[in-house]
Amino acid sequence: MGTGRLTGRRDQEATTVPDTSTAGSAPRSLAEALRARDDDGLGALLRARPDLLSPVPGDVTQLATRAGTRASVVRALDHLDRFALQAAEALAVGPEPCPYAVLESLLSGDTGTTSGADNGARAELPRALATLREQALVWGDDERLRLVRTARELLAPSATRPSPTGLGPTVAEATGGMSPTRIQEIVAAVGLPPTHDPVSAVTALTGLFTDPVRMSALLDEAPAEAHQVLGRLVWGPPYGEVTPHPTPPVRWLRDRGLLLPASARTVLLPREVALYLRGGLAHRLTEPLPPEVPAHREHRPQLVDANAAGQALAALSTVEELVKSWEHTGPAVLRSGGLSVRDLKRTAASLDTDEPSAAFWIELSYAAGLLAGDGEADERYAPTPAFDDWLEIPPAERWSVLAAAWLTATRTPGLVGEQDAKGRTLSALGAELDRSAAPEVRRRVLGLLAALPEGGSPDPAALLARLDWERPVRGTSELRSRLARWTLTEAEVLGVTGRGALAAPGRALLEGRDPAPLLAPLLPEPVDHVLLQADLTAVAPGPLRRALAEVLAVLAEVESKGGATVYRFTPGSVRRALDAGHTAVDLQSFLTEHSRTPVPQPLSYLIDDVARRHGHLRVGAASSYVRCDDDGMLNEILADKRSAGLGLRRLAPTVLAAQAEPTALLDGLRAMGYAPAAESRTGDVLLSRADAHRTPARALPVPVPDGPPVPDPTLLGAAVRAIRAGDLAATAVRKEPASATGTGGPGGPGTPGELPRTSAAETLATVQAAALTGSAVWIGYVNADGAASQRVIAPVRVEGGFVTGYDHTADEVRTFALHRITGVAELEEDQI
Repeated sequence: MGTGRLTGRRDQEATTVPDTSTAGSAPRSLAEALRARDDDGLGALLRARPDLLSPVPGDVTQLATRAGTRASVVRALDHLDRFALQAAEALAVGPEPCPYAVLESLLSGDTGTTSGADNGARAELPRALATLREQALVWGDDERLRLVRTARELLAPSATRPSPTGLGPTVAEATGGMSPTRIQEIVAAVGLPPTHDPVSAVTALTGLFTDPVRMSALLDEAPAEAHQVLGRLVWGPPYGEVTPHPTPPVRWLRDRGLLLPASARTVLLPREVALYLRGGLAHRLTEPLPPEVPAHREHRPQLVDANAAGQALAALSTVEELVKSWEHTGPAVLRSGGLSVRDLKRTAASLDTDEPSAAFWIELSYAAGLLAGDGEADERYAPTPAFDDWLEIPPAERWSVLAAAWLTATRTPGLVGEQDAKGRTLSALGAELDRSAAPEVRRRVLGLLAALPEGGSPDPAALLARLDWERPVRGTSELRSRLARWTLTEAEVLGVTGRGALAAPGRALLEGRDPAPLLAPLLPEPVDHVLLQADLTAVAPGPLRRALAEVLAVLAEVESKGGATVYRFTPGSVRRALDAGHTAVDLQSFLTEHSRTPVPQPLSYLIDDVARRHGHLRVGAASSYVRCDDDGMLNEILADKRSAGLGLRRLAPTVLAAQAEPTALLDGLRAMGYAPAAESRTGDVLLSRADAHRTPARALPVPVPDGPPVPDPTLLGAAVRAIRAGDLAATAVRKEPASATGTGGPGGPGTPGELPRTSAAETLATVQAAALTGSAVWIGYVNADGAASQRVIAPVRVEGGFVTGYDHTADEVRTFALHRITGVAELEEDQI
C-alpha cells in the first residue's frame, strides 16, 4: 500500500530481491535480468510488447510483474514465429532451469542418432532464444535458462491440456497420487534396489528412464507388441485407454512403469520415456527456417501493370455506380446496424456481381468515407459529401484513395454471411466485421509479393504456409490464413496486383509512396464521343468524360460493361431524360455533337415519338387527376381494363379524377404504355429529376487497433527514463531509523522495494530536517488519482502542508502534499 507496486500475489520471478553484493553474477529473477539491461534493451522489450506501457510501469519490478501476467504473455506468444515458439515449448518440457545444451538437444535431437540430424535448428537457436529474451519470456544465462512461470503454465503438458510437443507429464508428476507400495513394485520390476521412501524411488526411476544405456537394455527385454504400443504413443497424444484386463504387452509396460496410470481406464507415457524413444527431440518436426515463397509463375512486368490498371479502372466504375445507386433512396440501416440480406442481394444484382463481391465494394466505399448512414430518424445509407469531392479528382488519385483505405481498414467483408459466437448472422456494414489483424496481414502478404522478382506471382499454398510459420498459434494462424486468402482476392479485383503479381502502383502503395503517378500513365484517357448504331445502342470506346457520362446515364441503359461500354436507348430511358428537363431538340443536338457516327433514323424516330407523346397527358393532385385535350385518349384509358385499379372517373370532357396518388397514377399510366407528365398547381410541367441525397459530413471510419500501438522513439525514451527513475527510488538504500527494532514493520529498516510507514509527525520532521541539511529523502506518494509511486526528493521548502523540492525521479522541481506522503526515509549518503 502506497508503494506504487501491484498488490496481491506477485510472480516470484518479479519479486525475488536481487543480491546486490554479487555484481556480475547470473540474475536470480526476471526483474534483476531486466534491471541489468541497458536502455536500448528495455526499449526493445517495450517496442515488442507495447501492452506493457499501459500505463507506464513505475519501476523495473512493476515491469517484470506486468510482463508475467497471463494476458500479456498470451499476446507475446501469439506473436512468436514457429521456431521461437518451439523453443519456448521445449523449455516448458525441459528441466527448470534448463542449460543451453539441453535445450539444443531438445530441438535438434541427441547427436549420433538418426533423429539428431541437424536441420538448421542449432544454427537458428541463438536467434530464437534472443527473441524470447528480448520479449522477457526467457531470462537467465545460458547455464540456467528459465521460462517465465506463466508461459510454462500455458505450454507445459497437463492432464486437461496436452502439450503442443505431444509429451506427457514427468514420472514425478504422474506418480504423485500413486501408493508407495505400487511405486516400490515398479522399482523392483525394473531391477532397481528398494528404497525407504517414495521420493527416492521416483528419483531412481527417473534416473533409469533418462539413462540411454540402461533404457536400451530394459527395452531389449520388451515383447515386440510392447514396442508397437509405445510407437503409437511416442509422438502424442501420450494417453491411451486400457481394458480392466489389459493384454500382456500392456501389462509388461505397466508393471515396469513405462506406462503409468492416469485414471482407472487410461494410461500415459511418461515424458522421460517418450524423450528417449524420440531420440531426445521435443518435437516430431522442428522448423527452424521459414518456408520459402518462390515465384510460381512469372509474367512480364508491363503485362502485370496493364492488367492491374484494367482492374483499377473497373474498380472505380463499380464504386461510382454503387454509390450513385444509393444517392436517391439508399437502403435502410438495420436496427442492430448494417445492411439487410435483401438489400445486399439487390445491390449485387444492380452491380451484376455476386453477394461476396458486392459486400467487398460496399465495405470499401464505407472505409474510404464515400458511404455512411445519414443519421435521420429513419436512417438510410447515402453518399457523403466526400463522394462529390472524390468524383472531381483524376482517376488515378481516386484509385489511390480506395487503395489506401483498403490497406489500412480493419473491416473484413469476407465475414459477411457468417455467424458470430451468439449465432447471429454478420451483415455488411455491421459493427462486428472489424478484425484488428487485417491491416498487418495485408501488408505482410503484399510484402511477400514484393520480395519476388518483378512480375512473379506465388503459389497461394506456399504463401499461406509462410504466414502460418510466422504466427503458428492456433486461432491466430487460422484467422491470418483466411485474411491472407481474402487479401489475394481483394488485391486482384482492386488492381493492387495483376495476374497474381504485385503491380508497380501496388508496390508504391506498400512503400508509403503515392501510387497515382505510376497508375496515371497506365489508364486510358477519357473519350468525348460514342459510336451510335442502328440497333438503338451506343458504344463507348473507353471511359467517358464526366459530363458525357452523366447525360448518357440518364438517356440510356447500360447493357454491358468492359473495355467498351454498350448503352441501349429505350422509350423508358428517353422519357427519363425528358422528365429530367431535356427537350427532344436538346437530345438530338447532344447525340449529334458526341457521336462519331451519324445519328441513326430509328433513334431519331424514338426520341421524337416519345417527346411527341410526353406531357400529352397531365397528372396533378385532386387526390390526383388526368388532364388531356384529346378526349378520345381519355376514353381509351377508361376502357382499358388495366386502369381499373387507379379508380378513374370522368369529371369533364378533358379531365379524369383518380383515387390513386399522383406518383402511383404516373407509374400506372406509364405501365400502360403512355407517357404522362406531372404538372404543378399552376399547370406547369414538373421536372422529376430527384435531388441527390447526401449525409452530413462524416469522418473516415477509425480502424480497430490490434492492441496498443507501437510506441514511437520519443515515447519509448520517456518511458525508459521514467522506469529507470522509479527503479532508482524503489531500490535506493535507506538509513535505518533510530526506532528500528531489527525486525522490520513500522519504523523498521528500509528494505529496497518495501515502503516503511511513518506517522504524519515523523513525516513532517524528516522532510523539515532534510530541507535544513539539503539532503535527499525517499518518499511514497499517492496522487489525486490514487496512483501510488516512490520518489527520491531533495526538499527545499516545507510550509502550508506542502513540501517543495527537487524530484530526482522526475528530474524536475515539484510540490507534494504532505498528507499524501505515505512514508519517508533518509537515504544513505552515497545513494544520490
